[in-house]
Amino acid sequence: MTRDPHHLLPGPEPVTLIDPQGRSVDSPTYSPPAGEALVRALGELTIARRLNDQAYALVRQGRLAVYPSSHGQEACQVAAAQVLADEDWLFPTYRDTVAAVCRGVDPVEVLTLLKGDWHSGYDPYEHKVAPQATPLATQLPHAVGVAHAARLRGEPAVVMAMAGDGATSEGDFHEALNFAAVFAAPVVFFVQNNEYAISVPLARQSVAPSLAHKGIGYGVPGERVDGNDVAALLAVLGGAVDRARAGEGPQLIEAHTYRMQAHTNADDATRYRNDEEVAAWGERDPITRLDTYLRGQGLLSDARVAEFAAEAERVAAHVREGLSRDVEPDPAQLFAHVYTKPTAQLVEQAALVADELSREGAHQ
Repeated sequence: MTRDPHHLLPGPEPVTLIDPQGRSVDSPTYSPPAGEALVRALGELTIARRLNDQAYALVRQGRLAVYPSSHGQEACQVAAAQVLADEDWLFPTYRDTVAAVCRGVDPVEVLTLLKGDWHSGYDPYEHKVAPQATPLATQLPHAVGVAHAARLRGEPAVVMAMAGDGATSEGDFHEALNFAAVFAAPVVFFVQNNEYAISVPLARQSVAPSLAHKGIGYGVPGERVDGNDVAALLAVLGGAVDRARAGEGPQLIEAHTYRMQAHTNADDATRYRNDEEVAAWGERDPITRLDTYLRGQGLLSDARVAEFAAEAERVAAHVREGLSRDVEPDPAQLFAHVYTKPTAQLVEQAALVADELSREGAHQ
């Protein structure tokens, strides 16, 4: 089958349905989601912002080892989860904590990995959320494999495979796109372009017209969307999910957004970007934009906003309590899940550790 190359091209500008001032924008291709879907999104955005800020505070208190904040990118996270059905899968990156939480995973379980607990927090099968991946793009071939397997079994599942702009420079990204296209796997590749791969600006990563254009070489249609406009994100990602479920294969979506805080708490963002750039993106804040729009449409009241804020505080308190509990490690667990049947060497090592611990206990 030969695909029309014009079908593969993303639009000349990112899709926008609500501008930074909260005003409605006409689109020839997409319609705004229903009002209640947007109100729900605002509630989740409110929780997401509070969760990001709470996690950052817990890092400073020593309760988390590291936290890659998505402050400013919450609209991407919320929309990615909201457009999925129960049978669909989400494959997040290390920065997609909010997306996992919006999918239904307990935030304490999500953050357990970033606390340094080897259990990695949650059962991926319970909410169909894969473990968060720190190595760039390694989760993308896995996402395609899950989608391909679902298609072979005749299941209607779609996979949302998330990545950052830096991941598009990795070989795994390109391998995943090619495999998905060849086998028509029901995958939505969702790239959150936040302008920097740690300290490397986008201009030093790619000179392509856009990251969405990278799908052309593999026969994957591309689309660009305003990543701070949750209405546009819901429309574009929702359309891509629907097409994938209908058997039309994968699609590559690039969201233009911005990481307002440092890459992680170990990063000094002032070394590679200036305050004026950050302030300019602050004026495009996804929460303020949606709040203004909904009030203008008569869909939002102060009472509803207060409800959202109260729920966000409840979630923050739950996170503080859960991550403040001290866990007594069991050294024997170091050897429990290395092999299905322990090797002789592993048994010997476990015995040595047990002996050392018993000797220490005898001298206390």
